[in-house]
Amino acid sequence: MGCLLSTPDVAVGAGRRQKNIGEIVVYVPGLRIPRPLDFAQPLGDGISKSLVERLSALRTRIEVMAGQEAPMTTKPRRAATQHGGSTLTDLQQALEDYLPVLLGLVENGNRLKHNLRFCWINQEDDVEETTMSDSRYEVLSVLHLMAILLLSQANLLLLPNKSTGGYQNTSVEECKRASIHIFLKAAGYLDFAVQKVLPQLPLELRNDLPLDLTEGVLKSLCLQALGQGVEIQLGMAIDSIKATLAVKRRLACEIVKYWHQAHEYIKDLPLANGWGEKHKLFVKWKHIEAKAAAYYLHGLILEEGNTSAGITAAALQAAEEYLKESKKACDAFHTALPSSRNPPLWGASKYLSEKIPNDIPSKTINTDSQKHELIMQVAPALPDFQLSLKPDEYQLPSMDPSWNQVHNN
Repeated sequence: MGCLLSTPDVAVGAGRRQKNIGEIVVYVPGLRIPRPLDFAQPLGDGISKSLVERLSALRTRIEVMAGQEAPMTTKPRRAATQHGGSTLTDLQQALEDYLPVLLGLVENGNRLKHNLRFCWINQEDDVEETTMSDSRYEVLSVLHLMAILLLSQANLLLLPNKSTGGYQNTSVEECKRASIHIFLKAAGYLDFAVQKVLPQLPLELRNDLPLDLTEGVLKSLCLQALGQGVEIQLGMAIDSIKATLAVKRRLACEIVKYWHQAHEYIKDLPLANGWGEKHKLFVKWKHIEAKAAAYYLHGLILEEGNTSAGITAAALQAAEEYLKESKKACDAFHTALPSSRNPPLWGASKYLSEKIPNDIPSKTINTDSQKHELIMQVAPALPDFQLSLKPDEYQLPSMDPSWNQVHNN
């Protein structure tokens, strides 16, 4: 047991010092990892020895697997480990197994609620770990980790020519559709955490939460998941001969709104270390890239209508400028430590990179001589569409029946 408990420390240290995290389609924040916890002494005679052992075994399993997974979240293959394997799906299952038993400590009136000191490693906060004596903090941490694992799974699914982590022998189109469902599920965990778990924490504890778990970061991640889900839909629409230009523009404009809101939630947070700064840079990059797509498709629709040539040209020039800016933002994101790489372009990104440089110069004039600020000033407003994707509804599981005897005593 002592060897098992020491494993996460080693892996976490390695995870925090990562220099390169491979190819990125979906940004996955550094995993929050639980520190070892002795359930026996704080709980004392309050619950049965078997229940204490079960809590301890379930959480220790998560500690070990999360510690092993931290350096591997962007790797395409999952090698089996001496502890029985550390795949994303296995770790997700471990969290789902732990949650119903953990909820016994959360139930109202349970005198054991504050007896334990839950400690987790923080990746986006300069304070490397946070300890709180409230089991609802543990629930919040578990939900966050469940969502992050799904984002990691989506990243693996969408990386071209890679192992699909549980979706072997699956076509590219099926992977894209599966990733949308994964994004919605991840958003559901995060939305539930914001709406149902955070409000239950006392204000003083909410003020002491690590940046990883603050409302702004959780909401931004939720919107990121939804925005990337719509981005996949846009790429599929671009590849479909049945999708109209109006449908493509609507999707592109929705993506802009998702990324704008995600940026608003975290732009003022002090996410200054490696993981946190990289998180901000990813949101900035995707927001700019989304604007390039929206202005290009909007410009094409304006061109088809009776809109003046000047307004049409302004929209297309804005698309060209945003594409240039997005390439700079992309480079800034990937060079920020821990460094990463862009996979070969695909979907909407590939479409934009090919169409805008070849198509727009013939439709506009003097683009090289005009300043960026002037182009942005004269660009028409994008249409405002209602956001279509919503987080999946999530509810906590029922408390494990093994707590019934404790509550009846």
